[in-house]
Amino acid sequence: MTLRSLLMGAVASATLAPAAFAERGADGEVNIIYWQAPSILNPYLSGGTKDIEAASLVIEPLARYNEVGEMVPYLATEIPTVGNGGVSEDLTSITWTIAPDMLWSDGSAVTSADVKFTAEYCMDPEGGCAQAAFFDGVKNVEAIDSLTVKVTFDGPKPNPYGPFVGGQSPIIQAAQFADCLGAKAPECTEANFNPIGTGPFVVDDFRPNDVIQYSANQNYRDPAKPAFAKVTFKGGGDAAAAGRSVLETGEFDYAWNLQLAPDVIAKMEEAGKGKAIAGFGPLIERIEMNMTNPSPDLPPETRATVAEPHPFLTDIRVRKALSLAIDRPLLVEVGYGKAGKVSCDLVPSPAMFASGDMHCATQDLEGAKALLDEAGWVDSNGNGVRDKDGVELSILYQTSTNAVRQDFQALIKDWWEQIGVETELRNLDASVFFGGDPGSPDTFQKFYADVEMYANTFNGTDPQQYLAAYRCGGEPKPSSQWQGENINRFCDPAYDKLIDELARTGDIKKRAEIAIKMNNMLTKDTYTIVPLVHRGRVSAHANSLGGVKLNVWDSEIWNAADWYRIK
Repeated sequence: MTLRSLLMGAVASATLAPAAFAERGADGEVNIIYWQAPSILNPYLSGGTKDIEAASLVIEPLARYNEVGEMVPYLATEIPTVGNGGVSEDLTSITWTIAPDMLWSDGSAVTSADVKFTAEYCMDPEGGCAQAAFFDGVKNVEAIDSLTVKVTFDGPKPNPYGPFVGGQSPIIQAAQFADCLGAKAPECTEANFNPIGTGPFVVDDFRPNDVIQYSANQNYRDPAKPAFAKVTFKGGGDAAAAGRSVLETGEFDYAWNLQLAPDVIAKMEEAGKGKAIAGFGPLIERIEMNMTNPSPDLPPETRATVAEPHPFLTDIRVRKALSLAIDRPLLVEVGYGKAGKVSCDLVPSPAMFASGDMHCATQDLEGAKALLDEAGWVDSNGNGVRDKDGVELSILYQTSTNAVRQDFQALIKDWWEQIGVETELRNLDASVFFGGDPGSPDTFQKFYADVEMYANTFNGTDPQQYLAAYRCGGEPKPSSQWQGENINRFCDPAYDKLIDELARTGDIKKRAEIAIKMNNMLTKDTYTIVPLVHRGRVSAHANSLGGVKLNVWDSEIWNAADWYRIK
């Protein structure tokens, strides 16, 4: 579905699962396992997928994307468009209407004040909102009446579906978070761990980086749902153990993100307890190059900004050489098989937004060496490590703990050392790495390393918010509670101008041209981001679990309210 068709009113309607539920909670308990354990249940304070998805069982947006990427209403009555009058003719505002009789899990009414407050919460400059790009260009959010909220932009916004759409931008309850604005946001442990929501489940007990216990929301809008009375959401371990717990032992009903070699998954499926499910969205495994100096000798604020540039990664020839040394087809073969593709794009999907340029597809070790020679990086003392002006090409390469990622690290370390780049590997517990704890030195946001490898994605089928993350000033830093989306600290005023141009461009072909140009600025033009593999999402569910629809465009467990036990 194109942006134009959305604006003119051709939107999808929410669909119900085909199974008829006898009564809420009749199917007992469902067990979910994420080997990356959730650390917080507030998406505005974490960019980690595991936190966003665990929260999606409780807090919801006005609208989200279904399993085929169509926008569907959740808390709203319908998707606002120009055709139905919800989007202004000049595209400078969008007006949402909350469905009547929507209740928070505590029994109070959902109102436009909650939506307005959510915007204030994320847009507070001292709050360090992890999803700030969703509110890019928002001038004002006003409550017209108790169920109507109007978002006004600072200019025409052909894609007005940023704020309050998708699992990354849900509505939080104003009453619960009233004292949590700005710098106080991370201090509100009760609200951040036990949010009051509108989703199918409520939090009974949350043990960060371990397990969450949920129960059915008795005020959920459909009296027959959810079918399950309880949810146990186990975190931690590794992908192999998670896969076995569903496919071999049957201990769990759903396992997320089976980042395992394909033959390993196939072997597990032979036990007959469950099946793997997969789908390709815009998920890219990549290496981010740190544009700042991560030296522990520097103060945190300096390490967070380009005030102190990286001693050698600011040399594009070094970054390009590191990319040239990588054999991506081998990474795909080793790590993902048919569930992976070689890609040189940060945005590989939808196809119209992907450049399709395969400049990085062929490994060129000799070319990498020649590039470093040309740049003056030579091994002057015979220790096997190139140096220049007293600086050695010595890299700390970090990622989360996972068998596939450690295989990638080992291969890439070998290739980099073949071209004279010393490489130290660090792998961190995924719950910590993606946790966003401002007190931890080991989060991917702090980026206390030279390069780091991970994957993330975006909600929906338009990459505007995703690409806007690399705006100058959006870097995580102490003054933003270490929240922020510009992880590698890339900063180019020309790129910022393209963010603004994309935001005001309506023609879908022109939008694609701008997005591709932005993609290229981050990848092949600068090698600030080095894409490795276009990953399919692979998860697994028990044969006895019905209603599952894998979603690569939103929270993977977006329709848990529709899950049921096959008798």
